[in-house]
Amino acid sequence: MKTGMVLEGGAMRGMYTAGVLDVMMENQMEVDGVVGVSAGAVFGCNYKSKQIGRVIRYNTKYCSDERYVSLKSLIKTGDLYGAEFCYNELPNHLDPFDVKTYQENPIDFYVTCTDVHTGQPVYHLCSRGDAEDIQWMRASASMPLVSRVVSVGGYDLLDGGISDSIPVRWFYKQGYDKMIVILTQPEGYRKKPNRILPVFKLFLRKYPAVAEAMERRHRNYNGSLRAVKKLEEMGKVFLVQPSEPITIGRTEKDPEKLRAVYELGRRDAAARLPEMKKFLAPDGLK
Repeated sequence: MKTGMVLEGGAMRGMYTAGVLDVMMENQMEVDGVVGVSAGAVFGCNYKSKQIGRVIRYNTKYCSDERYVSLKSLIKTGDLYGAEFCYNELPNHLDPFDVKTYQENPIDFYVTCTDVHTGQPVYHLCSRGDAEDIQWMRASASMPLVSRVVSVGGYDLLDGGISDSIPVRWFYKQGYDKMIVILTQPEGYRKKPNRILPVFKLFLRKYPAVAEAMERRHRNYNGSLRAVKKLEEMGKVFLVQPSEPITIGRTEKDPEKLRAVYELGRRDAAARLPEMKKFLAPDGLK
């Protein structure tokens, strides 16, 4: 039996996930594999590198830095979140990503991306945490309209949330039959059709498959939620999601608001820690 973890994205709502993961790391709670989508990928990789506090640290420090995220960066480079700063300067110099620990940790870490030519999800095992893996993580978090297409591994990719926001069904098929699923939306949330779909179709006319994927995204997302609930009823999923709505924007620049979301994740995880430990315990040792 393999234990796994599925990490939804949501841009800066990912601070919630960071809070949950830090509490898990502080309590030496480990799984066999993780799959992250978008923010779940770029923040979740710190679980494998065992860097408690890194996500909240660099986000609160650099959230107002125009090199990190800004309209200026979008106009100048084509990326709202500056690729050079976020995926080179930051992990290699300003707040180093622990590649050595990442490589030595046996946990498998996957990211989900979207192939811009087919509109289908691409799942990739990031085993090295090196520059190429960082590009896979970047691709997973590259939101349409505000990011350039990322070419890596023979694919042209964008945000994994376009095609599979909660890859619980895929992960279950990989043999992970006990999964902690961390969502960044509260109980009762259902995704609605995208109101600016005509804008996506206009600006993504070079990639019609992506526009089509965006058009069906709400149905896929809500279908994944139903799958999560079904697996939860079967005892295969332990669901963690915000105990109250998260209202920060996708590019929140207020460090205190980011920290508040992070602390919500910590509180929710701490409150359910005994349940999570019991869920992950080998059968017969509960």
